[in-house]
Amino acid sequence: MSDNFQYADHNTQRDERPLDHPDSDMRKVLERFVELGPKPVETLTPQQARQQPTPADAVLSILKDRGVKVPPTLDVVTRDITIQGAAGPLPARLYRPEKSEKGDLPLVVYFHGGGWVFADLDVYDSSPRAMAKFANCAVLSCHYRQAPENKFPAAHDDAFAAYQWAIANAAELGADPANIAVMGESAGGNLAINVAISARDQGVQPPVHMALIYPVAGVDMNNASYTANEDAKPLNKATMEWFVKHVFESKEQAKDSRIDLVNADLSGLPDATVIRAEIDPLAEEGELLAKRLNEAGSDVRGDTYRGCTHEFFGMGLVVKDAAIAEMFVAHELKRAFGTAMLPV
Repeated sequence: MSDNFQYADHNTQRDERPLDHPDSDMRKVLERFVELGPKPVETLTPQQARQQPTPADAVLSILKDRGVKVPPTLDVVTRDITIQGAAGPLPARLYRPEKSEKGDLPLVVYFHGGGWVFADLDVYDSSPRAMAKFANCAVLSCHYRQAPENKFPAAHDDAFAAYQWAIANAAELGADPANIAVMGESAGGNLAINVAISARDQGVQPPVHMALIYPVAGVDMNNASYTANEDAKPLNKATMEWFVKHVFESKEQAKDSRIDLVNADLSGLPDATVIRAEIDPLAEEGELLAKRLNEAGSDVRGDTYRGCTHEFFGMGLVVKDAAIAEMFVAHELKRAFGTAMLPV
């Protein structure tokens, strides 16, 4: 277990309204996001929500104003491919550093966020691109079936199928089949750790590391971070309740151990990096998940980034703390891959 593990003392009083105190970079993104005119997700149908502006759009707008070519490539090349999910083909995108187009790179199997309802490979392009660049690895960003058309556990089944496909096809992707990590953001972070749990339970090759970015990890919507961030943007309590309504057949189903990870069996899992944001209803369950993983024997590293909101990761070109978080996760991936001392 890591001496570097940090988590909040749940007896320590939190900032009652952290959303009132974003850092200056984060504030600029939030202001631009508001200017784009998104409507409250909880007032929309899933189809309408899929057409809304995103925080990623706000970042691209700021970069465009600064004269940066958008979307930035970071000297990473991509290739859209089709992989096999649990019930049929799924879109995926392969990222590779431009100067490492040949050779067997370590591989990250990445799952995007969106509450299992909206978002896609394009909305979550910046994070896998940054990991390919800074961790000098290949990244396979995998889509999955979404609710309400495909309710729980369709996305979870697809994620595990995608991981198994990646193992079987890594060599064809120019990746090392023995050196594969999993990573995800928000709902995708939940998918990533569940892939590791399924691999453990089904005797499949385990990932060498789990990079979990503000993962969905619990079912308590009355904890301190939910209360403090009840009106936060871009994610708040009402939005999380909206996700639950559309993803699960019932509130009871939403208590499944694949969702309530803080009370699940976390033994025998790989080491993990767990990133949290202060302005995020998921902050406390992310901290508790890190604590539970640590207690179960995983080497866990990570931190809660003050003044940052849910979705900040991947905003490294405009938010300083996001760049710090990206570099931290990239370093932890390289440690797990055994490439930390190799030149990029």
